[in-house]
Order: sequence, then structure tokens, then C-alpha cells
Amino acid sequence: MSETAIAPGFADPGRDSQAVFRAAMMAMARPGTICKLPVALDAPAPLAPGTAALALALCDFETPIWLDPALATEADVAGFLKFHTGAPIVVHPNEAAFALVAGANEMPALHRFAPGSLEFPDRSTTLFVQVETLRKDGGWRLSGPGIAGRAHLSAAPLPPTFLDELKANHAVFPRGVDIYFVAGHRIAALPRAILIDS
Repeated sequence: MSETAIAPGFADPGRDSQAVFRAAMMAMARPGTICKLPVALDAPAPLAPGTAALALALCDFETPIWLDPALATEADVAGFLKFHTGAPIVVHPNEAAFALVAGANEMPALHRFAPGSLEFPDRSTTLFVQVETLRKDGGWRLSGPGIAGRAHLSAAPLPPTFLDELKANHAVFPRGVDIYFVAGHRIAALPRAILIDS
């Protein structure tokens, strides 16, 4: 880590963490809904404020974190996360409870992350994928638990194979990864149980 001071975390750790946790759970319970996180953080670049808030609310010393190359090459990012969460940083995507992705275009294929098992599907990776745009119209058509009829979600940029990867991820349910898309302070969740069509 550099000798610069570590960026502050939540101003009120208990209340702020609970507020972000509730927003994260709301997004996961209502797939495709775009939620604004109620807490702003000054995170070290290229870690987005929303990604930082999710990490501080959901990660701890028992949840290994994987950082993509864009984040891993910035020592201040790992220092910030270790200091505020106590979470260990791991080298391989399939070792992670949470994976943080800043360079979405170059992210590993979803099958490279831990899918959990039939006995313990909760032992899978949850991804925080930073994107530039996040919209609730156009894009994918979503159906499944938490959605009345159909919902729509669009996130970009993402790899050209991403839709096929999402369909393959859904096909192994109850195994598979869950995803949060993050654009600034806005998030949307895509659980593995959701069926996705273009």
C-alpha cells in the first residue's frame, strides 16, 4: 500500500452498513430494479463509490475478495478493503466469496468463479461489476422470483459473450453466481435464479 492515508469508510459504521445492506437485499429481492445506495464513500480509484459501500456492508474477515487486474494493480484499493473489512485478498476467482470487477470488458468468464455446490449453493461467488450505464429499459428481459411478469435491465459495457454466460449460469441453478451491477451509487442485482432473454 502507498504511504497516503487510507480513505475513510462509513461515517456511522453501524447505521450506514445496515442502510447499504438493506438496499443490497432489496435489489437482490427485486431483480432488475435499480436502487440508489443511501451512503456515499470516497473510495480509492478505480473502485466505484457503490462498490466500496457494498464491500464494506457485505464483506468481513471470513469472506475472501478477488480483485480484477484494474483494481489489483492499485495498492490503495486492497489497503482500503483490508483495513475496513478485514477480508483477505485472494489470487484466483474461484477462491472468492466476493469478486470486484472494475474492467467489465475484460472480466473472466462467469464459470471461473465459485458456483457453490448442490449441498451448499451459498458457497458461491457474488460479483460486484462496475459499469458505465445502468438502465431499466431495453437490454435483457428478466423473469423469475421477485419479478411480476417481466422486467428489463441494460448494463454496459460488458463482454460480447456475457448474455450466453448469464444463461449458462442460470442453467446450473441452484448453483451459480449472483451479480450486482454498480454505476456510481446505483446498483441492480441479477440473481442466478433469474431467466434472461435478449
